Amino acid sequence: MTAHSKRPVAVFDLDNTLADTAHRQRFLQRRPRDWDAFFAAAPHDPPLAEGVALALASAEECEVVYLTGRPERCRRDTVEWLAAHGLPEGTVHMRRDDDRRPARRTKLEILRRLASTRDVRVLVDDDELVCEDAERAGFTVVRARWAAPSAALRTAQEREGRT
Repeated sequence: MTAHSKRPVAVFDLDNTLADTAHRQRFLQRRPRDWDAFFAAAPHDPPLAEGVALALASAEECEVVYLTGRPERCRRDTVEWLAAHGLPEGTVHMRRDDDRRPARRTKLEILRRLASTRDVRVLVDDDELVCEDAERAGFTVVRARWAAPSAALRTAQEREGRT
């Protein structure tokens, strides 16, 4: 095991934690929802200063890991976005393209897997249900409340298993 891999991990969500999705919410407000357009617009998300600052500060003591409900098909855009905005390098855990389980289930599953081999110092996420379940499971949580909440995104996370 390298010294780097022994460091605790700080786990960060992306949408509305590090990336401001407000400009692409319109794609979720129509019927049917335009998921292709929603995810295609993600590379244009402005960064959220509070989340970015917290990720950079966390990187001083922890390995930063990203845990998103975005589908795997968005990996390249996601990794490029993180680099373009100066975020720390780190493993990016994404939802399988065909996985429609609620975010709170998929994220908690990955958190538990991480915790089986590493000290998970903190989870930073905007989804209240993810945060509540993570706290119940014994994880330290920081609620990312610095972006405007979106009912459409909440539905996408919980009922449609899309992000």
